[in-house]
Amino acid sequence: MQDFKDKIVLVTGGATGIGRAAALAFGRRGALLVLAGRRQSEGDKAVAALAETGASGRFIATDVTQPDDLAKLHQTILRDHGRLDVAFNNTGYQEPRAPLAEQDARLYDRVFDTNVRSVYLSLQHQVRLMAQQGGGAIVVNASVSGLRNPNPGLALYSASKAALVSLTRSAAMEYAEKGIRINAVAPGRVVTDMMLASKIMDMGAVAAGLPLRRMGRPEEVAEAVVWLASDAASFVVGHVLCTDGGFMAL
Repeated sequence: MQDFKDKIVLVTGGATGIGRAAALAFGRRGALLVLAGRRQSEGDKAVAALAETGASGRFIATDVTQPDDLAKLHQTILRDHGRLDVAFNNTGYQEPRAPLAEQDARLYDRVFDTNVRSVYLSLQHQVRLMAQQGGGAIVVNASVSGLRNPNPGLALYSASKAALVSLTRSAAMEYAEKGIRINAVAPGRVVTDMMLASKIMDMGAVAAGLPLRRMGRPEEVAEAVVWLASDAASFVVGHVLCTDGGFMAL
């Protein structure tokens, strides 16, 4: 079992879905969690869930689309904890399903500010902190949509996730020699609030099209995140781990 005892772990979008599942998984392994997200009420619930398992954590209200918020988040971690051992950059936004010609520039900005620019800015803060302390591990939440687009009507989401894959690999190559391992997970059909909001009408048909014949659970992605961040993956750098029920093998 991967050991994160007393390590400082940041999870953005940590109050719900895959982020919350990852926070709980890290917490069970002894990590001290810092959760970031926009909604204080959801953050408080996530911290309470951590406490129920005996784990320690805090929530810092953060809008990842705002550079000042991201700077304050990482400054607070450094001030209060002195280091950052692991970061899971998980926050994401998926546009309402619509053909490309019916989408507009404001929607483009929202998708790319949330999914790409926020991770770009977060990575800048994180690699600076980790380089000063001699290393660390970063995991980015991408998507199989960034590797193969299975979602007509979600062109912006898919393009943003493809950008994340490239950003992850580029950052990984630049900072590996400083002891910072950067990798990504690429979830497939995982039941989260965001996926449910995409208005997939027939969940049974979607599940039947996967080799495992079922949808994924946030906890299954969380275990992949934990492994990538752990010493068990010490020779894994610039990798995109598909947690997709076999979708990419089809």
